[in-house]
This record gives sequence, C-alpha cells and structure tokens, in this order.
Amino acid sequence: MKLKVLIADDEPLARERLRFLLSSDEEIEICGECRNGKEVVATLKEKRYDVLFLDIQMPGSSGFEIIEQVGQANMPITVFVTAHNHYAVKAFEVHALDYLTKPVEPERLQSALLCVKERIISQAAMVTQEQLKSVLAVLSETSKREEHPKRLLVHNGTKDSFVSIEDIEWIEAADYYSCLHVGTKKFMLRETIKQLADTLDPRKFVRVHRSAIVNIDHVREILREGRNEGWIALSSGHRLKMSKVGWQNLLAVSRK
Repeated sequence: MKLKVLIADDEPLARERLRFLLSSDEEIEICGECRNGKEVVATLKEKRYDVLFLDIQMPGSSGFEIIEQVGQANMPITVFVTAHNHYAVKAFEVHALDYLTKPVEPERLQSALLCVKERIISQAAMVTQEQLKSVLAVLSETSKREEHPKRLLVHNGTKDSFVSIEDIEWIEAADYYSCLHVGTKKFMLRETIKQLADTLDPRKFVRVHRSAIVNIDHVREILREGRNEGWIALSSGHRLKMSKVGWQNLLAVSRK
C-alpha cells in the first residue's frame, strides 16, 4: 500500500524538486500539491493524506496557522520544510518528527522518509498532539520575538553538528552555501550568506563585504585604504577585505 503524500510550498521549483526526489520511491504516491495556506486547509478537509511536506512560510497562512485551522488531530504525519536553518534547531529541541531545509538533499529526504515509515509501522502515524503543540509554541514564540539563533545545525555526511554562534569568527560566501570559520575548523552550511545576514544578530554580525560576514567580538583592528575600502584584522590573525558599504555597516553598529 502506497503512502499518499501532499506537497505544500509556494515556490514552484521547490515543489518540483520534492516531486522529482519522491518519484523514485515506489512506496510513495504524490496525490496533491498546494501553493498557499488556503489551498492546504481546503485539501486536507476534503481528503485524507498519510504524509504532508509543509513549508513553514507561505502566503495567506503560515504552517503554524494551517495546523491550527485544520486541527492537530486531523493532520497527517507532517515533515516541515523551510529555508531557515534555525527553525530546524528548534524543531529538534522539541522532538519534531523531522525538518528539511531548502534546497532539499536526497540523503536528508531519504532519512525523513525512513522516519515516516517507521512511525507508521509502529502505529504512531501522527505526530502526537503534545509534540506538535510544543513545536508550534516554540516556533510561534520565536517568530513573534524575532529571536536570533544561538547555534546552527550543520549537516556533514551522516553526522550533524551544532555550532555555537558565539564561536563563529567570520562567515565566507560559497555560492549556495556558507563557510563558517570557527577557530581552525570550517563548517559548510546549506544557507546563502544573504540568508545568514538576515538571520543572525545584526548587533554582532556585520556584513563587511558581499562575500564575508564578521563577528565584531573577534575584530582586532580596522585598516582603511582610502575612502572606499580597507581590511578587517581578526584576533586569529586573519584579514578580511572590507568594502565601502561594509565600512558603513560597521559604523552603524558602533553607533547603536
């Protein structure tokens, strides 16, 4: 018997990627797709699904509001999907079934599907009301307070690592990834430097160049070269190029 799956995401490319990755699993049948919260609520009230891949941030209604409207007891097994890694950290802390960060990787999706199938086999086909309520409470509170993450979850093959925000000296852009520099170690995070700039505390992390974010607690001195650019010297001895906009960002932080 195949598992009936519903994909809910406002981004066409994200839905297409999930559909493509799920198509290789013979136990999965994709029975529907939704583009916004209103469609998700209507679809779930009309038909029963075994698994829902639910984007947290969609127009109309957020993932949290969808669950409240449908009712926790009426929700299928829910795997959250988000572009923001710090949501994943909160989800693991409250023991959510699973969380996928965009762009979804085949290995992580397979791991999530394994969790789903094990849950069904063990006759616990739905995330318990207590677990789901905890997820909603924590994430809703985080969203309201705009709390900045204190650590990041980094995937490294079959191993996941938590990296403390305070330990990050600087962040380097690497296409769709970002390289976290922590002492002598480097961690590749599947988020762009722009996403991190929007997520991290702007009072501590300053984008000094289009390809670099610096933790001001690790800045030793600033070296100016003319009016438009210069260098940042870190306590580790590393030097980072600073643009004119980066200098203005640093000045803005120093005045707060």
